[in-house]
Amino acid sequence: MSDKRYVLNPAPFVVPTTDGKLIEEHVGGASTGTSAYSLAHMVAPPHWSEPYQTPSFDEFTIVVRGRKQFEIDGDVVELQAGQALLIKGGARVRYSNPFDEECEYWSVCVPAFSPDTVNREEA
Repeated sequence: MSDKRYVLNPAPFVVPTTDGKLIEEHVGGASTGTSAYSLAHMVAPPHWSEPYQTPSFDEFTIVVRGRKQFEIDGDVVELQAGQALLIKGGARVRYSNPFDEECEYWSVCVPAFSPDTVNREEA
């Protein structure tokens, strides 16, 4: 066992998608075996969306470029470059990019993102 107090991840785990969205997990279950939190870089293409979900984890998002839309428990929130948002676990949320430009952003999930705890609804 290593005595090092750091973990170097030389390359992210690229999550396979069918909707044109790029997901690169740098820290988390798939990339480093970490379950306490996850960190992912994402690029959502124009006019992208995904089904509603009710994650059991908190998710922090910061937009680097473009805009991203969130439907959270009936409210619509638009996040622009340089803005951040926290969505607490248990909220019903739908993520989308209804705009004509890509949206690049980073997300941190606590505990780590897991397909078993995202609770996506059928499309």
